[in-house]
Amino acid sequence: MTLSLETGRQIAQLVHAAAGRLHLRPLTVVVLDSGGHVVVAERSDASPIGRFEIARGKAYGALALGMNSRAIMERGELQPQFVASATAALDGRVIPVPGGVLVDDASGRLVGAVGVSGDTSDNDESVAMEAIAAVGLEPRGRGHDATGRPFVSPAEVSRAMP
Repeated sequence: MTLSLETGRQIAQLVHAAAGRLHLRPLTVVVLDSGGHVVVAERSDASPIGRFEIARGKAYGALALGMNSRAIMERGELQPQFVASATAALDGRVIPVPGGVLVDDASGRLVGAVGVSGDTSDNDESVAMEAIAAVGLEPRGRGHDATGRPFVSPAEVSRAMP
């Protein structure tokens, strides 16, 4: 399975809905399939022109390195030469800040990635994770919701219940 056009559209719509609810700045959302191909790219009115490349770089970097863009940032703090080299090897297509989230299906198989750009990186990541979970897929990794609480997907909640 990979991310379908319909699922990608739903994720983008949910990201924009969350941004409106939380009064975030205009966002751009890029949904990639597991091969790194753009499934959906959507921008809010007034989203600056460079946000597509940033959102895509967050998602593409996550796919290319097998970790969310937050983890890439954290790795870069410990090993800046690794992230710089990986970014160079990938023709500059890695944006090592939160907002790029890997997407797994219910069986834990990687099906794509979502990149969001436009607000703070933490908020970008939060709305991406929320939207991914809302369509019944699993956002990989840990993040925080817009209130600063650790993000917990619905599947994690159901697994924790007796």
